[in-house]
Amino acid sequence: MPRTATARKYGKPSKRSKAERLFAELPQSPVRQPAVTVIDDPVTCITEQLSAVHIEVEGEPKVPRRSPRKSAKPTPFVEDNSGTDETSQEGDGIGHQARHVSTEASQNDTSVETMAEEDCPEPSLVDSRSDTSLRILNWDDVCPPGDRIVKIAEASYAEVYRVTNERGTSIIKVIRLDSPIKPKTKAQVKAGLVDEEPHAEDDIDGELQISEWLAHVPGFVVYKERYIVQGKASRQLLETHQVFQKRMKRQDPGRAQFYPSPSRYLDETKFLVVELGDAGIALEDWELADESQLWDIFFLEAIALARAEDLAMFEHRDLHEGNICVKRVSPPRERHANSGGFFGNSGVDITILDYGLSRAEDLSIDYAKPVAFDLERDLGLFTSTHASQCKVYRQMRSFLLRADRKCIPPEGHKTPYAKGVDGPLSWDAYAPYTNVLWLAYLYEYLVDNFTGDKKQLVRFENEMAEMWAHLDPDANDDMPCFGSAADVVCFAVESGWIREEQLIGAGTSMLDREDSHCVEGRAEGDMSLRRSSRRRGEA
Repeated sequence: MPRTATARKYGKPSKRSKAERLFAELPQSPVRQPAVTVIDDPVTCITEQLSAVHIEVEGEPKVPRRSPRKSAKPTPFVEDNSGTDETSQEGDGIGHQARHVSTEASQNDTSVETMAEEDCPEPSLVDSRSDTSLRILNWDDVCPPGDRIVKIAEASYAEVYRVTNERGTSIIKVIRLDSPIKPKTKAQVKAGLVDEEPHAEDDIDGELQISEWLAHVPGFVVYKERYIVQGKASRQLLETHQVFQKRMKRQDPGRAQFYPSPSRYLDETKFLVVELGDAGIALEDWELADESQLWDIFFLEAIALARAEDLAMFEHRDLHEGNICVKRVSPPRERHANSGGFFGNSGVDITILDYGLSRAEDLSIDYAKPVAFDLERDLGLFTSTHASQCKVYRQMRSFLLRADRKCIPPEGHKTPYAKGVDGPLSWDAYAPYTNVLWLAYLYEYLVDNFTGDKKQLVRFENEMAEMWAHLDPDANDDMPCFGSAADVVCFAVESGWIREEQLIGAGTSMLDREDSHCVEGRAEGDMSLRRSSRRRGEA
């Protein structure tokens, strides 16, 4: 969002004949696909099977599944968390768009500044805005005595908290709506507090729609519900806000505070709260100590993106290490040389978070208008050099302008809606190559942050060398490249890294589908299964 009071800093500081045959059919540079998906190419035979893929768990029954394009309803799935280890209950369960902070408040850090200083209907794919009856709660409803609330992150327009009680754990994204708050105190002005602008509900409607569309797809965060919270803050909210700010100030003394202290909330102050399932630990906080995790994390993301491309022409557009969560779902198992494949041995699963910058559309409606955040609203995203992920933002915009892999430097991104090869730039366009760019970013992150045996890392890099040659955004122009995440998955299958049976009839990743943690009025009642629905046309 545009800033006038302060500058925003983005980010945080052996050849195979099958593979060669596959790439003989691919273009020499990424080519944007037309809006109408053609399904007679070799990639589609893989993408039609992607809705069934997961990491195999020994002893887990195999459930045949139909192609999601031909099913009338999404298949519900529920995870039994009774055997979940302690690791899966901790860590950051949400990411952010561009300004990322991810931390757990220390339980021993309980110092607090003074107050002066600091059931909704099932969502529809067609129109989530049709739900105008959001329930209105207060902060004591969200986190009553006995529950625990911890501020864990700040997004570009939302504060992120983890709420835990006897019903489970939820992540809530809190977006301030256009409503009054107390003016800043002199101490808050001196401390450099810069209020995040309030937002209308329409500003985030696109992200909510995408959350609902993808919530049933393995690999994407569970969407629970949304509601309005109004009124003065509880003491718990104030305390966790202050602990978070103190912790961030210790890490970065020059850091600006973008969100108002809860001490400034009034009876009329309103927030839109989006409640999500807790997905585990952010990748940036996950220790990468085993080669099998490199294989699984990379290809689980590729498979999830390929599913979403097929189901909703989806591009994430902000898939850095803060927006990927990792969770252990089963013990790791040793890979046997005669079993074939490298995928599915680590026992971890991943979840993709935060669709604030994303693009998707409803394929069940002819000529449906895509949901896409207009990144031209803040060109600082492309001119920033604060972190390595900023280069990916520039690579995306450069591709939309040039339709090739050449990345325009920061100084070349100062004209909004600049004219490209197809006319004025529009983020409505479907360009799944952006997902390839984020997969390349993930590969480099995994390699750079691996802490295990270096021999394992060398083996992984050597095995993946041919793929990386085609994945590398800085490769020479004469090097064929992938055009989508589905291309990456197809290459992995052709290369023998992912076995065909792992994509066919292997069940689904299991995600927790518990209801909202928040029960209106604290009344006990049936906690019915809540899941997102998606309308599809006849196959």
